[in-house]
Amino acid sequence: MIRVLLLGATGQVGSALQPLLAPRFEVLAPGRRDLDLSDGEALRSYLHRARPTVIVNAAAYTAVDRVEDAPEVAWATNAAAPAIMAQCAEALGAALIHYSTDYVFDGAKDSPYTEADAPAPLSEYGRTKLAGDEAIMTTPAPYLIFRTGWVYGASGQNFLLTMQRLLRERSEVRVVDDQVGAPTWSRTIAAVTVQILDQAAESPLEFIRANSGLYNLAARGQTSWYGFASAIREDLVRRQCGVGRLIPITTSEYPTPARRPRFTVLDTSRLRDRFGLALPPWREGLEQALAEVAGAAEGEVQA
Repeated sequence: MIRVLLLGATGQVGSALQPLLAPRFEVLAPGRRDLDLSDGEALRSYLHRARPTVIVNAAAYTAVDRVEDAPEVAWATNAAAPAIMAQCAEALGAALIHYSTDYVFDGAKDSPYTEADAPAPLSEYGRTKLAGDEAIMTTPAPYLIFRTGWVYGASGQNFLLTMQRLLRERSEVRVVDDQVGAPTWSRTIAAVTVQILDQAAESPLEFIRANSGLYNLAARGQTSWYGFASAIREDLVRRQCGVGRLIPITTSEYPTPARRPRFTVLDTSRLRDRFGLALPPWREGLEQALAEVAGAAEGEVQA
């Protein structure tokens, strides 16, 4: 049976992936207590013991602002660990699936970024992620790198849940309106990943080798953080929740330690053309996520 090693199983993408992978494959999903990805020797040892068919790396250090002052763990997790995974995949005859970020770009374009566009990260976080991508792409191991962005889910720490909380707690919430991207539901990323693995049938190594490369994987369309927040607020109003008002602001009015790119919409035509998969509009994914969050809240109340 195909053995999938899922790293980062408790994160937003990983937690969406695990229930989709489990009925199809033998899944190993070590927790942080079982495996510290910033410990390169421990990671290498674990990979050789596990001997997976496919390594799915959904783990990353994503505290963008904290990385600016304390980059060591981010470099170990986002750059060194993927390099080790690729090296071990080659040695073990396995394939690697890895998730990248739109923050490898500087946001200077006015049209969607393609896989051929040159990265130019503005932040230390973006630089760590780019280093991980480049390490994978320089090995002979079969790999798929999925570049995504503005990821959110129905659990954990993310913009959707933070905005719902702030809108309930405050009379007004100020949100940046001059950074543009495509909010992407973690379940969408997970579903696309599994659909591609399903296409591999019983030969994932050969399939991934034949299709190795970098692919943009993000929802269709675009909006600003303010537009994203407005859609979240509209849902709360429909559900008759008391909410504060939203105030659009500029990036300069909300300074952060790490610089954010102005525009990071991703062109997903290569993914569509290669695998026959069209990504849903960002609002469609958001509506499904909001329904899931509301359902979970109702369940907690009933319990």
